[in-house]
Amino acid sequence: MSHMGYGCLMAVDRDHVLRSAAALLTRKSTSTMDEVAKAAGISRATLHRHFAGRDALVRALEALGIAECEAALDAARLDEGSASDAVRRLVRDIEPAAGLLAFLYTENQLFEGEGQNEGWARIDARIAALFRRGQQSGEFRIDLTPAWLTEALYGLMASGAWAVQEGRVAANDFTHMIVELLLGGALRREEP
Repeated sequence: MSHMGYGCLMAVDRDHVLRSAAALLTRKSTSTMDEVAKAAGISRATLHRHFAGRDALVRALEALGIAECEAALDAARLDEGSASDAVRRLVRDIEPAAGLLAFLYTENQLFEGEGQNEGWARIDARIAALFRRGQQSGEFRIDLTPAWLTEALYGLMASGAWAVQEGRVAANDFTHMIVELLLGGALRREEP
């Protein structure tokens, strides 16, 4: 087997390990490295060759989560059509990654101190710009800042992912519930 082929095999393996870890940690955030190895169908030693420890694994999952978010942001075409429709597309396109993002959301060390991945700031800026566009077009209320609407969206997506995992909410209701609550607010308006 050529050296190149072996490198390729390793890359595929690492992606498989990462996705297995994401699926497991999404369901059970306290899983040990032993449990992650078992879920990926590899030995603890093999897992350790890919990721020196839980922190390295979480950092790799963070990079995966950021990449999936950015791909969803691209797919959702945030600059097209109404801002409301763009938010709807964004939630729909990000849904496959919502469980992973919910897990990352609870990993406080990712969001503390100097070592923060600048990918999160890029994502924040793109989503906040969408909310700002909706405010400028008169679609969204202007008493809530784009930064707060962005945080609220993250919180709703994480809660939605957990509710779906625990069977309290149907998976096919995910986008509707999040978008309607966020964009509608919870306030009942009187009929004109």
